Amino acid sequence: MELYKENQLKIYNSLSKSKEEFKPVTEGRVGMYVCGPTVYSNVHLGNLRTFMSFDMVFRYLLHLGYKVRYVRNITDAGHLESDAEEGEDKIAKKARLEEIEPMEVVQRYTVDFHEVTAKYNFLPPSIEPTATGHIVEQIEMIKEIMDKGLAYEVNGSVYFDVLKYNEEGNNYGVLSGRNVEDAIHNTRALDGQSEKKNPQDFALWKRADERHIMRWPSPWSDGFPGWHLECSVMSSKYLGEQIDIHGGGMDLKFPHHECEIAQSHACSGVQPVNYWMHANMLLLNGQKMSKSTGNSILPDEILSGDNTILSKAFGAGVVRFFAMQAHYRSILDFSNDALLASEKGYNKLMEALSILKELKTAKESSFDVQAWKQKCYDAMNDDFNTPILIANLFEAVKFINQVKDNKGTVSASDAELLSATLNSFVYDILGLVNDSKEQSSDKLGGVVELLIKLRKEARDNKDWALSDQIRDELAALGIQLKDGREGTTFSVN
Repeated sequence: MELYKENQLKIYNSLSKSKEEFKPVTEGRVGMYVCGPTVYSNVHLGNLRTFMSFDMVFRYLLHLGYKVRYVRNITDAGHLESDAEEGEDKIAKKARLEEIEPMEVVQRYTVDFHEVTAKYNFLPPSIEPTATGHIVEQIEMIKEIMDKGLAYEVNGSVYFDVLKYNEEGNNYGVLSGRNVEDAIHNTRALDGQSEKKNPQDFALWKRADERHIMRWPSPWSDGFPGWHLECSVMSSKYLGEQIDIHGGGMDLKFPHHECEIAQSHACSGVQPVNYWMHANMLLLNGQKMSKSTGNSILPDEILSGDNTILSKAFGAGVVRFFAMQAHYRSILDFSNDALLASEKGYNKLMEALSILKELKTAKESSFDVQAWKQKCYDAMNDDFNTPILIANLFEAVKFINQVKDNKGTVSASDAELLSATLNSFVYDILGLVNDSKEQSSDKLGGVVELLIKLRKEARDNKDWALSDQIRDELAALGIQLKDGREGTTFSVN
């Protein structure tokens, strides 16, 4: 179904700083590029929130009937320790510290990223290119920028000439709102920057010193590409010179995305992106997440409960529900209390979906399901407003419980429409997963362990009748106990 013809989506464009009607370059098709992870460590929770936001965007565009090509890259080279383009490559540094090959680091943390996103029910992107897989294309793009006179080579490194770019009527700073004069004033004198013509110029290619492991031959030196270049190369290669949506975290707006615009525009002469989208940051207990202060938690640690931040383990569905309760452009504060509150809401939603299957129908409905459905679409069409959508979903939850308690009525056709709409928004668009089965299994396990403990006490007291009764009644329910030297275990048939 081409629902996009009935739904006028509006997106907040960071470039214009306003909501705009979404009109793709090609009708019915969407090209979306999102800056992916730099794979030198486990994906952290703040990054996961950003990728989760764009997973939701991807899901809604698919739901509306667009044919979407979603490109999310893997940065496996060229990302230096600071935005000032000094220090080691993050991956090379990790490899040196662990005394392994850089590509072992890349493989380890790429696998971790894929495993985590699968656990949190992300749809995989259409294409997931890597920086190292596009070195040739990056070198060719640098040549093109140099041919335009907008880059220069010094001692084997190549830099983009920001002042010359602006002198030609362009605007480096169009996205972030910064101007070149401010950039000059606020730039600290840093070692390694003296070879640049201007402090705000950024690297397209860096000459590798003798210690640098990750290096490739180029016309200028054995070296590696600048971090910003890969995204311009891969977005244009797979999505064209002018793409519909480019997304990433708010922290990437400057300098990363600003540099992308400049180098892409220098090559093509057109603005490379029609809609820039930026997801906001995630706090932990009201403070910035930091491994050094201990104020951090990994996505896997939430699921396992193996952490000092949370009082218990939480399922992926609860975490996604928690994240979607805030707008993607809002700061979100992650805490134990916030997750406990989200778990209650999530359980109410899942319970209502279960109740809906058993509702008795009537001739008429006491709730306008069609109007409610439109409100759900209106929320998502307003820059993917998931908090308002969730508020609307709970209107339906309230109605379902009213029908269950004989305080409301629903017709068969409305019950069918309600079920289809709820399932679409809860599972297909928000990407929630039903953890209730897993929770039921955990609760069952807890009950059986309690009975095993009571049976052991009965055996210790030589109360064989009670011991046998517990074993036999569990067996009748399909739960087999097995006594061994290490204790008693159970299996469910």
